[in-house]
Amino acid sequence: MTAQQRIARLARLLPAGRSPAARAPFVLLVVLLLGSGLLALLLLNASLNKGSFQLSKLEKETEELTDQQQALQQEVDGYSAPGELAERAREQGLVPGGNPVFLGPDGTVRGKPDSAPTDGAGQVEP
Repeated sequence: MTAQQRIARLARLLPAGRSPAARAPFVLLVVLLLGSGLLALLLLNASLNKGSFQLSKLEKETEELTDQQQALQQEVDGYSAPGELAERAREQGLVPGGNPVFLGPDGTVRGKPDSAPTDGAGQVEP
């Protein structure tokens, strides 16, 4: 078999002309894949941006609530300070206690109880 016969035989295996109709489905498929990929990236980017805005909003809200919690904690600490407790107790008519007395499990009293300080008229001193 000569070279010309081989070329002729190979030429018969190939289509006679290039048909644009054969390429159209492939080109359409590639365009659809690229378009859907770009659309998916756009949706993903929008979703990430939305999540980022929500995260920023929640972080700001957390910071505000933390500040509020610290302010409330300072207020509670102010009310529970010893001087403040003593002042509020005096306002309610309470008096300082004397020496503490303890009861044992068998009913014995340990310590010597003191009475509340009173003025000359028998009233408890504030």
